[in-house]
Amino acid sequence: MLPYQKTLPLLITLFVFIVSNNVAASESPKFIGSFQQGGLVLGQLAKGETVSYKGKLLKLNDNRQFLLGFGRNQPATAEITIHQQSGDKNIVLNIAPRDYAIQKIEGVPQKTVTPSETDIQRIKQDISIVKKARSLISDQDDFTSGFKQPANGPITGVYGSQRFYNGVPKSPHYGIDYAAPTGTPVIAPAAGLITMVHDDMFYSGGTLILDHGHGLSSTFLHLSEILVEEGQRVASGSVIAKIGASGRATGPHLDWRMNWLGQRIDPQLVLDTLPASK
Repeated sequence: MLPYQKTLPLLITLFVFIVSNNVAASESPKFIGSFQQGGLVLGQLAKGETVSYKGKLLKLNDNRQFLLGFGRNQPATAEITIHQQSGDKNIVLNIAPRDYAIQKIEGVPQKTVTPSETDIQRIKQDISIVKKARSLISDQDDFTSGFKQPANGPITGVYGSQRFYNGVPKSPHYGIDYAAPTGTPVIAPAAGLITMVHDDMFYSGGTLILDHGHGLSSTFLHLSEILVEEGQRVASGSVIAKIGASGRATGPHLDWRMNWLGQRIDPQLVLDTLPASK
């Protein structure tokens, strides 16, 4: 059992910025995580407290833990409100900025750069399906056991980088790319519930979404084979799919992405700050 499954450590690491965020170590909430763009934070409240962010209450597990995530372009501060019997307490969190890499990829089929009207309709349908799967905010707290790398292979793409396809700027990349041969196993980085399985989305090809609870989910793209079904619970480390080059991929690789509610967060920061026990 990891130490943050029952109580959060008071040790301040490179990724825990309690002091810089004006929260004394003896006060509630306690934090562990990454207070920077793309970061995920695990917080813990005192008994009787609740917490809200952007006007919405956040889920708490039985150990009074909650999640908080920051997107790629998160402003320099974020504010949470702790609700206590004695009244509300607003806490301003300082969020560190990041520099993002620029990648230029040539030789991509022109229809990928400029989709046809038919393709645009298909893309819209894909987006709707993904949004529905990610809208789940379950009470499960599988995230408390930590995360492990879902595939082995060189990292060829990183979170936040912006790609130029055939010289045309596209949306930023929101995942980690692991290059590996087609058929290489993909494992569940943490336990959870399979909320979406799709064999052939326009951009991402074989696509799988795994919910870890409290609005935190993993998405796996460009799969050659999916070995699980929607509604199935999977254990951490279980094989769930195989790497491929489906969709609009230039070669076999796994694109692993993570979302917390409406925020796209960096899987590498989650691995660094909430690692699974070995």
